[in-house]
Amino acid sequence: MDQQLLIIAGLGLICFGALAFVLLSPTDKDRTNKRVNSLNGGRGIARATAAAGMSESQNKERRKKLTESLEHLDNQTKNLKKKKRVSLEQQMEQTGLSATPKHFYIASVIAAVTFAFIGLVSGQKLWITGLLFVIGGFGFPRWVINFLINRRKKKFLNDFSNAIDVIVRGVKSGLPVNECLKIIARESPKPVCDEFHQLTEGIRIGMTLEQSLARMFDRMPLQEVNFFGIVLMIQQKTGGNLAEALGNLANVLRSRKLMEGKIKALSAEAKASAMIIGSLPFLVMGAVKLASPDYLTPLFATRTGNFILIGAGVWMLTGVLVMKKMVQIKV
Repeated sequence: MDQQLLIIAGLGLICFGALAFVLLSPTDKDRTNKRVNSLNGGRGIARATAAAGMSESQNKERRKKLTESLEHLDNQTKNLKKKKRVSLEQQMEQTGLSATPKHFYIASVIAAVTFAFIGLVSGQKLWITGLLFVIGGFGFPRWVINFLINRRKKKFLNDFSNAIDVIVRGVKSGLPVNECLKIIARESPKPVCDEFHQLTEGIRIGMTLEQSLARMFDRMPLQEVNFFGIVLMIQQKTGGNLAEALGNLANVLRSRKLMEGKIKALSAEAKASAMIIGSLPFLVMGAVKLASPDYLTPLFATRTGNFILIGAGVWMLTGVLVMKKMVQIKV
């Protein structure tokens, strides 16, 4: 009886195990789906790996082009810095006037004759008249040229960031860069419109963008113009979001302008002190001349007094230049 119970229990366990195996074992369809899924997963991984490899190679290629462009532009900037001497023709072009070097020389001769005539009429000595002739022929015209160039640069910087914003908005709306440059050339105030007009004209007659930007930098030698050219050249050679890059450049230019304004405000007191100190000798001399007309006569009538005046003038000019350098901070 016990043996029969054991045999029946064993057969029951075997039947139960077989039934569980049949019910729980995966079917052929499940095996097929699992195999397909594994294959698809492998292919997906392979595709992802290939895409990552392509993306990495593209990024490496883009970084390489960007590095080459930056090196090329850096070399150009160094070459431009080496060319410290600017020709008279370039200076006349930077003033924005339609004058030529011939007109400059004629004006220099007229200024020299005028200054010498003033010295003769006022009864000055011969060497003083000759000094006035040299100042009128060589010093005063150059000062006028530098004054006109600096004034034109300031006007250009006041509206340059707005011109860059025109390009940013045009690019975001779908306009090409050349069309945005033409809009600036038509609608911006001077001298921005003049510079961009020459830029677009250079492109129209067949010059490359790089050559046109280099000529624009020659006419307007400012760091801001150099930054603008670098951004355009990098975008042209390596691609990227031009609107974002130019927008960042416009913000940087406005920040530089704001910083310059703060520097001028902080250095205004020092400049006023320098002007007062520089004008004191002349004010004291005028007061002494009014109070006692003959007291300062030896300074102008004797050779020793003349040398004293020359030495005082040289030292005073040196002090003025030193104070000007101290309060002049470049951003």
